[in-house]
Amino acid sequence: MKLHTKLFVISATLITFNLMSGCGQSSELPSAIKIKGVVAAEVKDGEVTARVKKVLLLDDKIKHLNIAVATLKGDVKLMGFVDSQSQVAYVDKLVRNVEGVHTIHSELSIKE
Repeated sequence: MKLHTKLFVISATLITFNLMSGCGQSSELPSAIKIKGVVAAEVKDGEVTARVKKVLLLDDKIKHLNIAVATLKGDVKLMGFVDSQSQVAYVDKLVRNVEGVHTIHSELSIKE
């Protein structure tokens, strides 16, 4: 599934959920603002994730590694296996230079 399709599905789901949960409220304005903020955060996180994955896949030293990336409010979580501690440090250095990354939570493990 392409990134735009995933973002659309996530956005539609969030909007539906927020509209359903806000039915008992007297004003729709706070709900609309909340929805807009959630959708904007999801798009930004998706862009950061895509940038991080691109950097990892384009680097010849680590492109063969299967590293999963998840982003929430600019906090990037890295999961997977690497061959050495120096690769952990190398991945960390690469990801820190990606635009939009605030913090890195590395769950990279060294293969035995």
